[in-house]
Amino acid sequence: MNFLSIFVLIPLLMLAGLWAARGIKAIRGVMVTGASALLIASVVLTFLYLGERSTGNTAEMLFRADTLWYAPLHISYSVGVDGISVAMLLLSAVIVFTGTFASWRLQPLTKEYFLWFTLLSMGVFGFFISVDLFTMFMFYEIALIPMYLLIGVWGSGRKEYAAMKLTLMLMGGSAFLLIGILGIYFGSGATTMNLLEIAQLHNIPFAQQCIWFPLTFLGFGVLGALFPFHTWSPDGHASAPTAVSMLHAGVLMKLGGYGCFRIAMYLMPEAANELSWIFLILTGISVVYGAFSACVQTDLKYINAYSSVSHCGLVLFAILMLNQTAATGAILQMLSHGLMTALFFALIGMIYGRTHTRDVRELAGLMKIMPFLSVCYVIAGLANLGLPGLSGFIAEMTIFVGSFQNNDVFHRTLTIIACSSIVITAVYILRLVGKILYGTCTNKHHLELTDATWDERVAVICLIVCVAGLGMAPFWVSHMIGESVLPVVSQLIP
Repeated sequence: MNFLSIFVLIPLLMLAGLWAARGIKAIRGVMVTGASALLIASVVLTFLYLGERSTGNTAEMLFRADTLWYAPLHISYSVGVDGISVAMLLLSAVIVFTGTFASWRLQPLTKEYFLWFTLLSMGVFGFFISVDLFTMFMFYEIALIPMYLLIGVWGSGRKEYAAMKLTLMLMGGSAFLLIGILGIYFGSGATTMNLLEIAQLHNIPFAQQCIWFPLTFLGFGVLGALFPFHTWSPDGHASAPTAVSMLHAGVLMKLGGYGCFRIAMYLMPEAANELSWIFLILTGISVVYGAFSACVQTDLKYINAYSSVSHCGLVLFAILMLNQTAATGAILQMLSHGLMTALFFALIGMIYGRTHTRDVRELAGLMKIMPFLSVCYVIAGLANLGLPGLSGFIAEMTIFVGSFQNNDVFHRTLTIIACSSIVITAVYILRLVGKILYGTCTNKHHLELTDATWDERVAVICLIVCVAGLGMAPFWVSHMIGESVLPVVSQLIP
């Protein structure tokens, strides 16, 4: 069995174990065992990949395997990874592991919740290891479908509305995506759906590229919170349970940026060069609009949700700059945003579970009562605004340096506008930290407030270590990513 198939097999075994489990201890045991196995497998894969690279193996994808599924349409179970995929798998494993502990005390219907949570995780892992277009689309849908129930059943607030809105908008994006994938397949005249082989053929007519590229980019862009298709994101995040918000913002939204880069840009480079300016304007709006919107929110989750719109906009913005430095920054931003937004949502869930409110106007003085959670919230905020030494700084600086390499007025003007989001982010983060952590606690439950429990500390500490680790030692990651970005970017250079 191919090593990469472990990332699909482990969630399948977790589903079987959860189905057979009786009692909360057995359910937790299955989840911790499975999440730990995924984390260990992702770390092992990272070292194996780095080892292959150190021996001079410059193959575009490593650990390849192909098994024919449906001959008439040449659909195969084709898997392989490069540095980008390895980084995304490692991120996904960290979020699943920490999300398990963030859901440790979730009630009711604990078994059913973890079943859907695991199915979502399997879709994410399957997507990142796939190199067959149809297989990627299948895992993409597997990752989306559980969101409806996870939010609609275990969410809070306007959860039914949020779940329906999220599902309809993402399924609308999937419709665009399916049309785009079929257009790529038939337009290329290939006898395979393997995206690597289609890229090597490089024979999709330019006229067809100009049709399929916008559909494919929009299909993935909806999940990447592309303006004006971002409106599902704040409502979905605000209503989702804590671990689902962590996985959704931390990993699921990365499927959008990954798909735009891996499929839309790679397979249709001429159309990407011709039409990128349109999407650059839309992503530039996402970056600034998301930051300004976060400034005027009073709900902690909505603040982080609009912040995610801004930061995910930066990912698409960098990809569309069509150079290696900016594209490397985009992948680093996926990793950084995935970690710090998961940390934010975990902390917000823990604060809400104690204070029973997410309204900034009803929170103050938490530092005296919950010092551990408060300090962690400050760290998350500093990472979000790009403090040197944390992951946000290296990702955003790489993006802006790469974007400014385009020596023309249009690209540099958009880059300067996007840079303004750093200042706006600093404004709402510092105001938020000052408002909820300092002063006198006025919450009506202040006498009952306690600091983090052991399971919450495990989740939070793991995420902070990763955020700090990526910020202080980014070069091995950026080198691994940069090598894998080059084959795609070389196609994009006119």
